[in-house]
Amino acid sequence: MTPAARASSLTKVYGSGDTRVTALDAVDVEIETGRFTAIMGPSGSGKSTLMHCLAGLDALTSGEVWIGDVALSGLSDKKLTVLRRDAVGFVFQAFNLVPTLTALENITLPLDIAGRKPDKEWLDTVIDTVGLRDRLTHRPSELSGGQQQRVACARALASRPTIVFADEPTGNLDSRSGAEVLGFLRRSVDEFGQTIVMVTHDPGAASYADRVLFLADGRIVDEMQQPTAEKVLERMKAFEAGRV
Repeated sequence: MTPAARASSLTKVYGSGDTRVTALDAVDVEIETGRFTAIMGPSGSGKSTLMHCLAGLDALTSGEVWIGDVALSGLSDKKLTVLRRDAVGFVFQAFNLVPTLTALENITLPLDIAGRKPDKEWLDTVIDTVGLRDRLTHRPSELSGGQQQRVACARALASRPTIVFADEPTGNLDSRSGAEVLGFLRRSVDEFGQTIVMVTHDPGAASYADRVLFLADGRIVDEMQQPTAEKVLERMKAFEAGRV
């Protein structure tokens, strides 16, 4: 099966001369289709940069990234925009909902912008899975933080993307709301075959994933299959102690 995304010798450099910073250093990685991958590492390790490069949001300094079997380097800005719109879903820490739109309008917004009609059966499935059937006419200000993030998750899945990138999706939520959102992301993998990549600093959140990639100084230095919060915490403590 073709990986949902992959990178070969992915390098990202910011600045030049004395201010030059290598955020990603020749990273090779495959994101398996139909699995939940978490990306972790100390602050400044390159987690968000890796996600942004894999998602086509940030240009590479060198190397190559593929989404499905499409290489991003050869795409014009217009084709890259279309690929991101059709093949990639995003969930951000800050929800990024439009305050004047209802929950349902926020969920269907990317499809509306693309001029595509939602697949009603799929949309109903997503809405019921996130448990928002009775909140669809409410605007974001009338929803709790957890409900707003579930709207954002539903929006990311509404177009049935190849891959969903989630950047600290529980960062602004209390533990109960965070568990609801993580439970939904987990179910979307198990029940819908969705592919999810999540950047997180929280070992509890990482325990929902099938696999955790650990970054340090712009390189993948370890990975863990079937993680538990305890094992992840242990690994992160080793990083902090300098035992990479």
